[in-house]
Amino acid sequence: MTSQSTERSRPIGTLALLRSVLLLGLLHIGAPEARSLGHAVPNVNIQDRVVEGTGAGESFPLDFTAVEGNMDNFMTQIKNLAQSLYPCSAQKLDQDMRLHFLDNSSATCNDGSPAGYYIKESKGSKRWLIFLEGGWYCFNRQTCDTRYQTMRRFMSSLKWPRTRTGQHTISLSSPSRFIPYCSSDAWSGASAKTDQSDYAFMGSVIIKEVVNELLTKGLDSAKVLLLAGSSAGGTGVLLNVDRVAEHLESRGQGEIQVRGLADSGWFLDNKQYRSTDCHSTISCDPTEAIRRGIRQTHIGEEWNCFFGYKVYPTLKSPVFVVQWLFDEAQLTVDNIHLTGHPVHEGQWRYIQNLGNELRTHSKTALFAPACLSHEVITRNYWMDIQVKGTSLPRALHCWDRASSPRRCPLRLIDSCPWPHCNPTCPTIRDQITGQEMSVIQFLKHMGFDVAKMAQQQGMDAGRLLGMLNNGN
Repeated sequence: MTSQSTERSRPIGTLALLRSVLLLGLLHIGAPEARSLGHAVPNVNIQDRVVEGTGAGESFPLDFTAVEGNMDNFMTQIKNLAQSLYPCSAQKLDQDMRLHFLDNSSATCNDGSPAGYYIKESKGSKRWLIFLEGGWYCFNRQTCDTRYQTMRRFMSSLKWPRTRTGQHTISLSSPSRFIPYCSSDAWSGASAKTDQSDYAFMGSVIIKEVVNELLTKGLDSAKVLLLAGSSAGGTGVLLNVDRVAEHLESRGQGEIQVRGLADSGWFLDNKQYRSTDCHSTISCDPTEAIRRGIRQTHIGEEWNCFFGYKVYPTLKSPVFVVQWLFDEAQLTVDNIHLTGHPVHEGQWRYIQNLGNELRTHSKTALFAPACLSHEVITRNYWMDIQVKGTSLPRALHCWDRASSPRRCPLRLIDSCPWPHCNPTCPTIRDQITGQEMSVIQFLKHMGFDVAKMAQQQGMDAGRLLGMLNNGN
């Protein structure tokens, strides 16, 4: 089978020019090991510490291996996502979800090993879900070498399990497909490994080849294809949703409606709170990382395509954006770390301005709680979060099924101005003690000034304290 990995298409303006490494990989987390790197070249083994998800609450900082160490729980949440969207077709089955390597052997992971996807055979469904995994990124030889040493599962398929088993995998008569992330490029690249380049970056090609194979497994009779992803996978949705739609049309399948669900992949190219040298994927600001990742021959503004608020207006396919107003990944690359030392007044203003920027740049279909976290739909509490009395499953189902968008509450954005002011936000636990923290305890721990915040809100400090203690 001949590769068409260099085929040019027009998903979003100049995206076809991006043939290289790239990225705003915007992550699966905000990792403590990475934060300790400071200005040094990263050399720690990030996978030495695997966080086991207990479902009891959010612990900050988040971890690079949060999903890898608890894949069963992760897959359960993807199943719940599919069930909330397509409840009539959801079933609990105990069959294995099996790994299939792509027939097109030229579509590879970073190290040249074959890319693939997990699938549970199911026939007859008219609505399909394809999920793109997230997991950080790299943008040059140095950062990619370090990533290969410490996060190899995100660059190679050699140790991927052949099956995902049991009731915690995706088990639907509505077919769901999980594409593991191994391209380190936010699903953007179309560059093969060569004698001159040590790594392949073929995220966009991998998606196209998976779609090609699924057309032979029942996708050709579908009415709706939902391309979903979290973190780097969410960015991948924004970059590829139109590309997938155009590719299906070129294959004579233009009647399939392609929709996107982008979770925690909406990043801003704002100025860092404190500028640092670009030595690692943690210390480098998003704009600079992307510029360094794009080949020097691609001079111009192609890097703009990686920022949601810039690419969203160009999209033809419907896309629902899910984004914490205070995304910890965004704060991490902005050099704001909300653990350990109290936050200074300037940092508080920066954090509040971040929330305001997201409100300003947000578009039609959006669910944006005022919480401090990273990723939503992969978490075991995602169905409990509400904005203005509407849960995310309700908003998604209405968006997916409503004949008229006007009937749905689609632009759901919290208006309160500080992290975790929404009472349905995930529980925060003290990083050292593991004890659950109330909102007021968390804010005080971060250096929250009740009097100043009350003054900003135009209310008495005692009233504000009462509201916080009551979880309002």
